Amino acid sequence: MTPGSPLTALKAPVLAGIRRLNALDTVRARIAMAVDLGLLKPGERLPPTDEIARSLGVGEITARRALVSLCDEGVLERRRGRTGGTLVAHRPVTGRVLEIEAYRSAADEVHRLIDERLLLECGIAHLAASNAGPRQLEELEALVAQMDQVSSWAEFHTCDERFHTAIAAATGLPSAVGQYGPVLRELYRYYLPYPLDYLRESNGEHAELVAALAGRDPLKAVDVTRRHVQTLHQTMFVGLIGPQPPAGVPLAGAPSSESPPPDAAASALASSECR
Repeated sequence: MTPGSPLTALKAPVLAGIRRLNALDTVRARIAMAVDLGLLKPGERLPPTDEIARSLGVGEITARRALVSLCDEGVLERRRGRTGGTLVAHRPVTGRVLEIEAYRSAADEVHRLIDERLLLECGIAHLAASNAGPRQLEELEALVAQMDQVSSWAEFHTCDERFHTAIAAATGLPSAVGQYGPVLRELYRYYLPYPLDYLRESNGEHAELVAALAGRDPLKAVDVTRRHVQTLHQTMFVGLIGPQPPAGVPLAGAPSSESPPPDAAASALASSECR
């Protein structure tokens, strides 16, 4: 591996914190941070456990244990009956899930991973605009249509990974998937549950990209890709948490354990370019 290659970033020491978290703790951290930031609202029903497990890349038993532990800590609650399930607590406790700190401390590396993805994906889009075949375009169009119809952030996330991997495959270069895949998967480890309306808006850029590929327009494909990836600096959690506070001090604007999460993060998403 040569210095400065896309895979070098995956070996960076700053990732040590997140790598020390086991699968259970990563699920706890991602869901709890989404609640803390107001991306998941009080009373909002979570997707089925199997969908959460698939989208977050863990086993179903692990996902279930994580949800149970978050219920025990007052972040989530469990309701029985036909309209029940696992929901964000009416007044969720915040700031209690210590595993979140591993994500906050990796903010600099997340920004670097976004830039790695931008570098690779712009080249991939340019080449895919020349090489994508009819079947590949049909697959991409079908995934865009599916993402417009999904009922949860978990389903969307699963389709999103398939979509971007299919773009890399459409270049016709196996090495494109080999280099791009690890960067994409590493970055996906930092994705949080996002409001479905926001994700569906971002799917509009997916549609734009497919149209550029079908039109054999590499410059348009690169422009759409640049916008789609670059805005992650503002819309991923690293763009929502603000400056890091001293140890033991809550995030600026973060709610206390006696109040529901703020709307600030969701407002930031709405006012920014879509991912």
